[in-house]
Amino acid sequence: MLKIGLTGGIGAGKSEVSRLFAARGAVIVDSDVIAREVVAPGTAGLAAVTAEFGPRVLRADGSLDRPALGAIVFADPERLKALNAIVHPLVRERSAELEAAAAPDAVVVHDVPLLAENGLAPLYDLIVVVDADDRVRLDRLVRLRGMAEEEALARMAAQATRADRLAIADLVIDNSGPLEALAPRVDEVWAELARRAAG
Repeated sequence: MLKIGLTGGIGAGKSEVSRLFAARGAVIVDSDVIAREVVAPGTAGLAAVTAEFGPRVLRADGSLDRPALGAIVFADPERLKALNAIVHPLVRERSAELEAAAAPDAVVVHDVPLLAENGLAPLYDLIVVVDADDRVRLDRLVRLRGMAEEEALARMAAQATRADRLAIADLVIDNSGPLEALAPRVDEVWAELARRAAG
């Protein structure tokens, strides 16, 4: 089994690379998806988040109000740390379960947005960073995701810098260009990953 840590700044295109890897046969362990699962209604994770942040982070139906929580944690690094202290251990536990279920010769891609920020590189055999110029990322967040420029800049600032991510990269997938340029680069990287997994 080859354990890959896949990361990239918000707006870099990491989710698209993850989708392309899945189409090529990778087992995807997506931290964002798991992070939603562990705070779903009725979970211990949601109870802990509510205890920490109060009922104002809940919707009327009892589910987590992500925008309300985001407004709190992205404006205050200490509150973000408090949230991470609740959610990250739950995500790690579920990720380990999914990895344990993969085949011995699998390429297991852990899709981890905050890999650099949380010092998680040593957990993986290789780190793949999806990289894009900051101006390109900002444009995507505003134009494609409909974020206000201030919100997009705040979210970018809450993450590691490009230099921090590139410093831990074993392989880099440049996604500053158009979408059609991405698949050929993913093919190159996938061939290398498959070769290492087989070896």
